Amino acid sequence: MIIPAADTIFGNEKAEALYELHMQSPGSHGFHRYQIVVVNRNGILCEWRKDMGLASRWKGVKQIRIPSFWEHSVDELMDIAEFLRNETEIDIADFLELDNYKLV
Repeated sequence: MIIPAADTIFGNEKAEALYELHMQSPGSHGFHRYQIVVVNRNGILCEWRKDMGLASRWKGVKQIRIPSFWEHSVDELMDIAEFLRNETEIDIADFLELDNYKLV
């Protein structure tokens, strides 16, 4: 499914959701963390994306999914994401790279 892009967002506009996910960057230049905000543009759900840099810089920080259902503004969702990013437990398995460990 192709989701249209929103090239701008406004802090006071309501949003459907905010995600911070590790995804393959365009051109296959490694995995990056992206902040994605889903907004309404003329009745169509669109995504605004911000590249937050290499996913390796976010080692141990869990990916975030915040549903809003039009209750929170973009600024409120970004504040919630910042709080969750800085105040939650470290993902120990990711930090220790246990997913890369192979049992013999």
